[in-house]
Amino acid sequence: MANDPKKDKKSIKGPTPEDIVNGFNTLRSEQRSLATKLSEFEMDLNEHKLVIETLKNVNDERKCYRLVGGILTERKVKDVLPVLVANKERLTEFIEKLTEQLSKKGTEINEYKEKHSIRIRGQEDLKQEDEANLAESRGNVLVS
Repeated sequence: MANDPKKDKKSIKGPTPEDIVNGFNTLRSEQRSLATKLSEFEMDLNEHKLVIETLKNVNDERKCYRLVGGILTERKVKDVLPVLVANKERLTEFIEKLTEQLSKKGTEINEYKEKHSIRIRGQEDLKQEDEANLAESRGNVLVS
């Protein structure tokens, strides 16, 4: 029963600084994971483009090998090429969606920073140092 008044006080105050920092770190880790996925899919897209360009110059009846679910399968170029083109189109659409999600997450992080007045250490300090160095360098003149 002695804990009830403490819970009431915490609920009135709002989130603690630790909760705010944890929320910010969670948002940043989500943004990092989205960026990692995006780069992986962009690499896959580049590989698909390279293979498609290579197979366009090859006879349609030629044998080629495709990795499907960890199993290497033997197919003909005429069977594999349309599948690769379809996969490339799906990858392009997925990359566009991931890019949108990444920009939304960046906006969400910026709004969170503004809402909770979050400053990242180092950024503001560097700006102030640059301004101070610029002001100091204006006064010095070297004559030879």
